[in-house]
Amino acid sequence: MKKKILVADDDPAIVDCLQIMLEEADYEVKTTTDGETVRMVKKELPDVILLDIWMSGEDGRDICRYLKSQNQTKRIPIIMISATRDLAESAKKAGAEDFLTKPFQMNDLLTKVAKYIQ
Repeated sequence: MKKKILVADDDPAIVDCLQIMLEEADYEVKTTTDGETVRMVKKELPDVILLDIWMSGEDGRDICRYLKSQNQTKRIPIIMISATRDLAESAKKAGAEDFLTKPFQMNDLLTKVAKYIQ
């Protein structure tokens, strides 16, 4: 059974790119460009969430804190992504397990995802 990854980024081009890379690596990928959709994840929980820090209208760190406060989603590893390098520490404080700076190499992404896939 394929491991599931939820990709949440408000840039459709990045979402498409991540989806292609992860599906090539044999993961099942769900995507969204809407932060509220990430908060509503209840069915078919992903094994890992890739979450952009700057989602349109919402701060990904707030979404991360919310997910980590819910019994159903608190154990899902979250890797936050951002073009701003200085946000790694604030991503960790929000509860993210890891951080990836855009632009990133495909191997770096796959290594981080594999680290948290159980």
